[in-house]
Amino acid sequence: MHTSMDTAIPPVPPPPPAPPASDVRTWEMLAHLSALSGYVIPFGTFLGPYLVWQIKKDQFPAVENHAKAALKFQLSCLIYALIGLLLIIVGIGIFLLAALGAFSVVCVIIAAIKANNGEPWEYPLSLRFFK
Repeated sequence: MHTSMDTAIPPVPPPPPAPPASDVRTWEMLAHLSALSGYVIPFGTFLGPYLVWQIKKDQFPAVENHAKAALKFQLSCLIYALIGLLLIIVGIGIFLLAALGAFSVVCVIIAAIKANNGEPWEYPLSLRFFK
C-alpha cells in the first residue's frame, strides 16, 4: 500500500534573482550607443543595436525594445540619407546630409542618456518598420 509520503513532489526551486536595474539600464544604453560604432566599423550603425538585441534579448527583455528602437532609427536615417544623396543633384542634398549626420549623433546620445536614467524616449522621425 502506498502512502502519500511515498509520492511526495520535490519542492520547486525559487526563481533566479532578477538582474540589478543598473545592469539592465547599462545594456539599454549600450543598445543605443552601439549605433555609433558605424563611424569605425562598416554597417556598425545596424550591427551594433542588432547584436545587442540578439545577445541580450533573453537575459534582459527590456533591452529588446531599446535595441529595436535604435535599429529602426538607424534604418530611417539610411532612408533619409539616400534621399539626401538624390537631392545633391538639386543642390540641397549636401546640407541635408550634414544636418542628418548631426541630428543622428545627437539623438543617439540623448537616447543613451535617457535609457541610462531609466526614462522612456522615442526617436523623432523614426519610421515604423517592425514592432
